Amino acid sequence: MDDATLTFDRHRPRLQGIAYRMLGSMAEAEEVVQDAWLRWHEAARDTLDSAEAWLVTVVTRLSIDRLRAAKIQREHYIGAWMPEPTLTGQPDSPATPEQLLERADNISVAFLAMLERLAPEARAAFLLREVFDADYGEIALTLGKTEAACRQIVHRAKLQVQEGRPRFTVPRETHERLLRAFADAAARGSLHELKALMSEDVELIGDGGGKVQTFSKILRGSQRLAQLYYSLWRRMGPAVRMEIVDINGEPGMLRFLDGELESAQTFEIENDRIVRIRAQRNPDKLARIAQIFSSK
Repeated sequence: MDDATLTFDRHRPRLQGIAYRMLGSMAEAEEVVQDAWLRWHEAARDTLDSAEAWLVTVVTRLSIDRLRAAKIQREHYIGAWMPEPTLTGQPDSPATPEQLLERADNISVAFLAMLERLAPEARAAFLLREVFDADYGEIALTLGKTEAACRQIVHRAKLQVQEGRPRFTVPRETHERLLRAFADAAARGSLHELKALMSEDVELIGDGGGKVQTFSKILRGSQRLAQLYYSLWRRMGPAVRMEIVDINGEPGMLRFLDGELESAQTFEIENDRIVRIRAQRNPDKLARIAQIFSSK
């Protein structure tokens, strides 16, 4: 392996992490990193002060361009758009969270969904500063702006993100305990227990991408959602199987119908109750996870 390849591979996890958080898609992140790889081999590498800074700049700018185009496409997306989930901490997953995405505490589906409210350059500046610890000089060079402008961009982005963040951090043990109780109640068809585990104003957001049937609007209310899970149990019984896994760095649930992956569900929790469920049902976005489980 030549020096250029070794250098690129050393920085690949950081580049992959930036691109995935920017785009919310592993497939697009891999395409961006591959594009950066081709440009790296065409670059005058001997003239670069920092290979890492050059690569981060290229990947960030490519991601910004892709995100601008994606935002136009998402205006016509059928239903709610949610990021592609990825398994973390699985023996069969492509790499560990640290190798693949760096800090797993900032790759949750909820966090990536919040980033959608940011404009592409603001999203890049926020991620470089708050997740990847870049200084403002680096961010300014990457975005082609002054340090003062970048400070303002990051400040405004932080305010926007904080508006949507949970008020309290939930211990992982609490998250996993509630999720296992919810999966168990769903598997037994316990309407009462399902309702008791959710807040009264709980929300369910589904992404079918126009490929499978899902709800076009956010569903709200513990009674309504409990009945939804209960009715699936009544209709399909033992054909429904839930599996607790790590999704984007936190406990989540995969739901299988007749052995086929139907959804990847992530849960937000406050005050020992589930307050929001995000159900990714778009088969295109489930393909990687489905492939891992089909090989087991």
